[in-house]
Amino acid sequence: MNNPRLTGIAARGLWLDWLERERRASRHTLAAYGADLADFLGFLTRHLGAEPDLAALQALRPADLRSFMAERATRDGVSAATRARQLAAIRGFLRFLARHHGLQPLALAGLRGPKVTPPAPRPLTPDQARDVIEEAGSVENSSLLALRDTALFTLLYGCGLRISEALDLNVGQAPRAGIGLKVRGKGDKQRLVPVLPAVERAVSAYLAARGHPPPEQPLFLGARGGRLDAGMAQRALRTYRRLAGLPESATPHALRHSFATHLLGAGGDLRSIQELLGHASLSTTQRYTSVDSAKLLETWQKAHPRAG
Repeated sequence: MNNPRLTGIAARGLWLDWLERERRASRHTLAAYGADLADFLGFLTRHLGAEPDLAALQALRPADLRSFMAERATRDGVSAATRARQLAAIRGFLRFLARHHGLQPLALAGLRGPKVTPPAPRPLTPDQARDVIEEAGSVENSSLLALRDTALFTLLYGCGLRISEALDLNVGQAPRAGIGLKVRGKGDKQRLVPVLPAVERAVSAYLAARGHPPPEQPLFLGARGGRLDAGMAQRALRTYRRLAGLPESATPHALRHSFATHLLGAGGDLRSIQELLGHASLSTTQRYTSVDSAKLLETWQKAHPRAG
């Protein structure tokens, strides 16, 4: 084992640097995995009575990881989905140490994570999505911010982008109808998404109000002039949905769900929708079929004379 006295905190820093440099992990992934490892190392400090080093990590057994997962579930009330992500972070961390520092990750032998059933997407109806695009900007206190919100929400619904993908764009990457939009998604994978004229018009109107900024500037700006934060976009939509009486599920990400569900309902095939969304696995995209089937059953039960 290389440098058995290397502390767990220092090893965590090396792993996160490697993820950013070699795997091109997004800042959101780095923040989540960094927090997961901090939780785990804090648990080990309490569990072992001292801050763990590589020698202590080498000595871990599956029971130690099970104790951590049990504590997160019982004491902290963490969901199965979060615990599964934390276990994935720990696995990645220990495998990194095995590959680069000679650690033997015995603690991973035969260890299974919590069973997670992904929740079905909760899309908006077409009318609700249209209302968000046309009206959500009205909650802002300036016409520029209203144009920004309209452009952002039109882009999310019209192209099926994740909020992080939209906010990472610069002015030089503004969507153009007929050309398509290059999007860098999870795992640094690129995809080309078609652009509707309505999306181009909404974004162009916002950029015109900004005086046609240079291509290196962020496409969406916050009120203070920096790149727009996802939390601010979520807050704007949260304010609007309360005023409009929309469900709590009406979030920026729900616009992406709505894009996929409405495409499927209009006859789009799963493989094409998978490519547009940037899903690595078709099974992820298949969640939308359950939404569409449920909607079809609801319509049938309302309309069929023998349904009752």
